[in-house]
Amino acid sequence: MMNDAMTKNLSKNPADPDGENVPRIGRSMARMRLMTGRRLIGRLAIQSAAPGLELSHLDVLDAVRRAQPAGEVTVGMIAEMLRIDPSRASRVVAEMVGRNVLRREASQADARRIVVVITPAGQDLLAAILAQKLAVISEIVSDWQQEDVERFAALFERFIGGYEAVFLSRDKDTPG
Repeated sequence: MMNDAMTKNLSKNPADPDGENVPRIGRSMARMRLMTGRRLIGRLAIQSAAPGLELSHLDVLDAVRRAQPAGEVTVGMIAEMLRIDPSRASRVVAEMVGRNVLRREASQADARRIVVVITPAGQDLLAAILAQKLAVISEIVSDWQQEDVERFAALFERFIGGYEAVFLSRDKDTPG
């Protein structure tokens, strides 16, 4: 079987001499993907801080938050970041403008262009989402030794950095 062959190849990895740890990480990643796919933190944040919003609203808000440091954010940029149709992005932005979470304004660089910015209410919502995320993580590690939390934080950060680097180098020609 293909999985058996892959596992045998993985067991030759010097970073995993017994051939068990890399597959364990893979299985744990699959479990985590399923849990994050259910969007637990986003759902909890909506329930406690923003009843009536949808997960797509949080996605757009997060996209604006991530893009703002690089400069002005447009609806087209949001659509591209989320890989959604520009008309869908425009509708969600309009809903969030109506809820005073986002604001449209003229670009400082080109007054003919409209940009999207986060309002103070949007900043409050982002803070509530972050607080919810940190509360969940704190609950998960609440019975861990402090040194285990520190070590896990460093290793997880290192793992995610490596994960990003591998996929950024390989994602250049991947469609969609």
